[in-house]
Formats: sequence, C-alpha cells, structure tokens
Amino acid sequence: MENLKIRELIAAADNSINNENFDALMDFYSDDATLVVMPGKNAVGKEAIRKAFLAIANHFNHSLDVSQGELEILQSGDTALVLANTHVKANQNTETPYNVVRKATYVFKKSSNEKWLCVIDNSYGTDLLNPT
Repeated sequence: MENLKIRELIAAADNSINNENFDALMDFYSDDATLVVMPGKNAVGKEAIRKAFLAIANHFNHSLDVSQGELEILQSGDTALVLANTHVKANQNTETPYNVVRKATYVFKKSSNEKWLCVIDNSYGTDLLNPT
C-alpha cells in the first residue's frame, strides 16, 4: 500500500512539472529537500527548488515532459528509496528533440502526519559519480 502511495505521489509530481504547476509541486517536497539540478549544482529548500524548476522550464522552452518507466521502491520504516527509469523529453527548437532516460534515485521520508515527502530528488542517479 505504501509503495502505491509513493508511486501516485511521483506521478502527481511529474504531472505538476509537465504542467508547470510549481506551487502544487512544492507539496511534494520536505522543507529542507535537496534537488539535484545538474551534476555539481543542487537546490536546497522549497524556495530554491521552485526557482530551479522555473529555470529548468525556461531552459527547455516550456516543453518539458517527465514520466517514469520502471520503479523499484525499497522501504524501511519511515524511509523509502526509489530507483527509477525517468524519461525526460523536451523540444528545444533543435533538429533533434531532447529525449533521455535517467537512472534516477529519490529518497522519501514519512512525516509526522503520515505524508510521504521527497527529501532527495536526484534524476541523475549514479551518473553523479561520473562527471563529464
């Protein structure tokens, strides 16, 4: 049941990203969450994360389409690690549209009011170990 809740949260977050509803997206994160914006650059806290998503939307010409493929959720008590094939597509007004699958890692923590919140959002996954 918990895995289903987390899957639904991730789908709702993807929907908020795709529709650029960043106010709703902030409900997905803990107050002190970390978003990996790109290797070497993180946004910490809801205000910084919201600003990062605005910049990301601009970078991708407001055409970002994020979805999840396979998900594996590992849970221990109030903590869950999500391993995901995250599909990121966009039209950057170039000959070839942006279309990648990232091996993402997300960490969720259940709050005192029993709500799952994302505390680490790392769509780059272990690619952070191999900077280009």
